[in-house]
Amino acid sequence: MLSLSIASPSTIIFSPKPHIPIPKSSSSSSFNGVKIQTHIRVPPQRVSFSPSSLVVMMSKRLDEMKEIRTKTTEEINEEVVDLKGELLMLRLQKSARNEFKSSEFGRMRKRIARMLTVKRERELEEGINKRLSRKLDRQWKKSIVVRPPPSLKKLQEEEAAAEAEKSA
Repeated sequence: MLSLSIASPSTIIFSPKPHIPIPKSSSSSSFNGVKIQTHIRVPPQRVSFSPSSLVVMMSKRLDEMKEIRTKTTEEINEEVVDLKGELLMLRLQKSARNEFKSSEFGRMRKRIARMLTVKRERELEEGINKRLSRKLDRQWKKSIVVRPPPSLKKLQEEEAAAEAEKSA
């Protein structure tokens, strides 16, 4: 019987169990086991960005945060509702297997998160604690009037214009 013991991540040693005696063969051999060494190194998966692209990405993000901070809380709420509607439209396109940009999911979710972060920062400045913030958020969500997202309105207008051209 052989047992398996791992000495290090790159070394595997097969050796006999200590309580089972090894029968001696006719030839005198000092073979006590097999030592297999493998050196398989998997390089870490990294996405390489040039330093200048990181600066550009960060500056875009900072510009977006500055733009969001200039808006009023009501404008932020309206845009959050619109973006959530757009996210719903993207999900519907995905389920219908229509063409869409999958990167839009992350972009919209991050934009919503940034807006909600700015909204929460303002609540903290006003001294609103977490419990009251959640209560106000629930009330705000209940007061939302369901309306089609801007992309759907634009699509409906384009279809109406195309039908008007056909009939004319």
